[in-house]
Amino acid sequence: MTDQPLWTLQLGHSEVDELAARADPEAPLAGVRFAIKDNIDLAGHPTTAACPALAAKPAGASATAVRLLLEAGAVPVGKTNLDQFATGLVGTRSPYGACHSVASPAHVSGGSSSGSAVAVASGLVPLALATDTAGSGRVPAACNGIVGVKPTRGLVSTTGVLPAVADLDCVTTLTATVSAARPALAALTWADPNDPRSRPMPPRAPAAVAARMRVVAVPDMALELDPPHQEAWTAALDRLRGVAAHVVPVDVAAFLEAGRLLYEGPWLAARYAAVGGHLEPDGPHLDPTVRRIVLRGRDIAGAEVFAGLERLATLRRQTEPVWADVDALMLPTTPGHPTIAEVAADPVGVNARLGRFTTFANLLDLCAVAVPAGERADGLPFGVQFVAPAFADAPLLDLAAAWCGEPVAPPAATAGSTLLAVAGAHLSGLPLNGELLAAGGRLEFRARTAPGYRLYRLSGPGVPRPGLVRTGDGPAGGIAVEVWQVPHQAVGLLLETVPAPLGLGRIALDDGTAVVGFLAAEHGVRDARDVTAAGGWRAALGQLP
Repeated sequence: MTDQPLWTLQLGHSEVDELAARADPEAPLAGVRFAIKDNIDLAGHPTTAACPALAAKPAGASATAVRLLLEAGAVPVGKTNLDQFATGLVGTRSPYGACHSVASPAHVSGGSSSGSAVAVASGLVPLALATDTAGSGRVPAACNGIVGVKPTRGLVSTTGVLPAVADLDCVTTLTATVSAARPALAALTWADPNDPRSRPMPPRAPAAVAARMRVVAVPDMALELDPPHQEAWTAALDRLRGVAAHVVPVDVAAFLEAGRLLYEGPWLAARYAAVGGHLEPDGPHLDPTVRRIVLRGRDIAGAEVFAGLERLATLRRQTEPVWADVDALMLPTTPGHPTIAEVAADPVGVNARLGRFTTFANLLDLCAVAVPAGERADGLPFGVQFVAPAFADAPLLDLAAAWCGEPVAPPAATAGSTLLAVAGAHLSGLPLNGELLAAGGRLEFRARTAPGYRLYRLSGPGVPRPGLVRTGDGPAGGIAVEVWQVPHQAVGLLLETVPAPLGLGRIALDDGTAVVGFLAAEHGVRDARDVTAAGGWRAALGQLP
């Protein structure tokens, strides 16, 4: 596949050797060769963003992401082709030439990080830097059967990156495996004081982010996939049931509507603000489709921008309940794998469809990992993506690794703590969850009880509380619980706040283990309302008057 137009620049052997000689042999990425998408600065070399008119001016300094990889011992070998100004998901919008999938010269490579993806999939480098604003790292990963990690916005600095939509841009990695992505992401994660959008990884994960992801959501609707994709997606859903403990159908309509705002809403004005100055005068150095798309942003009024922000806020609020009971969402990365000829016939429509499942992630402040999911019947790669809330990057990588059959480190034992199952007002986001957080607890995993438990609403003043009772005749699917890691001394303090008939006991879980948890005495629920049919307390609250 080396005859493809992958590179906008390849470093000479002497420069690569010199950079390798400088690398610390004890560094975590010592000697790892990597490619750089050509909208990311490498000192001494131009950043063209696939616009030859920018090829005359070398960058004065490397982007922060490049510098961090160099400090970790990695060695750059060149800069890679892309959809011009990172505007596209197809990999064909470049004056340097169109890349194609490693599996088929007739089919697109995906973009905008086309060259980076093909360089990894072809085995030329084990690691490539990419960017992902609308799916530009995940789509080419799917089209070439590799792993694309899109971290939480701001975890990886964008200093030294030619922006597409500055508020949404993410520097991402492309690798053959999740294991190869882990040390790269660790090296890249840094709160950059020179990047106004940089954010540190919090010392503790957000309250509703589980350390172990066991509950995965999937769309509850038909996804209008191409027939070969639909067949592969059906197989992926079957496979997921062997990876996740529970698969939960959810409504994804608000996610998909949010994604449409990126190109149908006012965010095109941000692209024009970033690169509009490079689009005049017109000439052969500009891709006509990119120019036509971005110039639309010139005429977007301020009122349209604020209306778009308001609509996005509404849609974000509509998506939030999904994360109350699931750890991650699995979707196909793309709805199909178009040919280069199909893109030429309808460059805007085909591109827009490719991003149907990826464009919402940055708008809604989510992290994502695209992973291979086998091949379609015609031999083309098929990929899925796992999406999760911001700062869930570490457990999401574990989920992706489990999907890929790669090793996942067992959870570290925490000295002086115990696992505590909660089924009611202490669940994340509910009124008493703050007691667990104040005690130093963290959500370990979501689960369900073993069969035979029933759930009741207890009478009494104050915060509504449930009583979980093992009656022996409860549903086979169990009752939803959360298992928290809590310091030993906090368990006694929590018990003092729990009124009768509640107390502590052993709760059997769906995975065959048992943990300490809040249970009700059977005699204490004789006059209580049975809400077992709801399947869990959060759902029951929505049904109670």
